[in-house]
Amino acid sequence: MKRKIEDCVVIITGASSGIGRATALMLARHGATVVLSARREQALRDVAAECEQLGGRALVIPADVTDQEALHHVARQAIENFGRIDVWVNNAAVTLFGRLEETPYEACRRVLETNIFGYMHGARAALPYFREQGGGTMINVSSQIGKVGSPYVGLYSTSKFAVNGLSESLRMELQDAPGIHICTVLAASIDTPLFQHGANYTGRAVKPLDPVYSPQQVATTIMNLIRHPRREVAVGNAGRQLMVMRTLAPALAEKMVARQVDRDHFADRSAPASDGNLFEPMTMWNTVGGGWQRPEETKARKVFGLAAAGIGLGIAAWMRSSRPKWSLAGWR
Repeated sequence: MKRKIEDCVVIITGASSGIGRATALMLARHGATVVLSARREQALRDVAAECEQLGGRALVIPADVTDQEALHHVARQAIENFGRIDVWVNNAAVTLFGRLEETPYEACRRVLETNIFGYMHGARAALPYFREQGGGTMINVSSQIGKVGSPYVGLYSTSKFAVNGLSESLRMELQDAPGIHICTVLAASIDTPLFQHGANYTGRAVKPLDPVYSPQQVATTIMNLIRHPRREVAVGNAGRQLMVMRTLAPALAEKMVARQVDRDHFADRSAPASDGNLFEPMTMWNTVGGGWQRPEETKARKVFGLAAAGIGLGIAAWMRSSRPKWSLAGWR
């Protein structure tokens, strides 16, 4: 059933920057009520002011998603103020760059606590109200490297694999509640401040992999899922082709990704070791974009997509020609 955005109460975690901020502004522009949550209150108040200027209603509730009780408080405040929760967007995430054996243990743990337990805490906060209401939509913002691993961001990739598994498991558990929808967004490389916020233990400055897509594309996908829930949606054609390639030829896909990351994920300069925003939110880069997109991005996306599609089709053709065929005499 199509849901009207202007009638929705939407909770967004990680709403102070990037995809979360873009989503809040887009929903407010369409008249939605947004409940904004992140660790830094002032950044949220800035987002709330923008939302209200665009015609939406906004409520600020600071919270750290690693604290289960804090997210239960967010849910209770939304109910007390608006009477219901229509949509919960699990979006808050942190990342780090570094080889696993060279990364501080507490930093590794913090990524998993935020990106996995944060989503679990969101689900545990929202689902009881969804059941009581007889419906609701949870949107888990994941990543395409939750389907295809990537070096130097192994903990982030691990957490996104876990988010995808959590979404699938919840859909199975909610077979008795057809009015509750669990949706997963598989985002490609997105132009957000995640890369400025990320912890970095590589000794090299990092940047997103090309091609880079806009956060508004993800926000549009989230808005479409609110209207028409679907189980899983990918944002970014380049990543879709890579996921197909990984299914058809996983060993080749791993080699290609490793080579591409070494060549394209780092800028040509050094960088000091940094915890980024793992343990404390940053006062800078509370913006939608990270300044990573360039005018030639559209062309790059097309070229990469065509190349990946060609390789994928070639692999598929090779597999078909090499696959054993069945005859009355048996396999041949």
